[in-house]
Amino acid sequence: MKKLFLLGALAIGSLSITAQEADMAQVDETIVVTVSEFTEIATSDLPEAVSNAVATNYPTATINKAYVNEEKQYKLEVSLEDGTQGTLYADEEGNWLDM
Repeated sequence: MKKLFLLGALAIGSLSITAQEADMAQVDETIVVTVSEFTEIATSDLPEAVSNAVATNYPTATINKAYVNEEKQYKLEVSLEDGTQGTLYADEEGNWLDM
């Protein structure tokens, strides 16, 4: 995921350089992408709202691992009964995040 953000930042940076060459009067804007590190926590330490959101939206899911970052965003590694695995992101109120 970090590589994806780095690749995006490099792509945006190269577009800025090309644009500056084409029009020197254009203002250079820099976009800073920050990726907060997630720290593993016990699944029992998840806020009730996050656990309830998983149970409501993914009733056959099992939370295998849970992580939290400084912004109280949660990364959940889950698996379904059919063996499908995936990663979900939620805030502390149980709202899903696109990351």
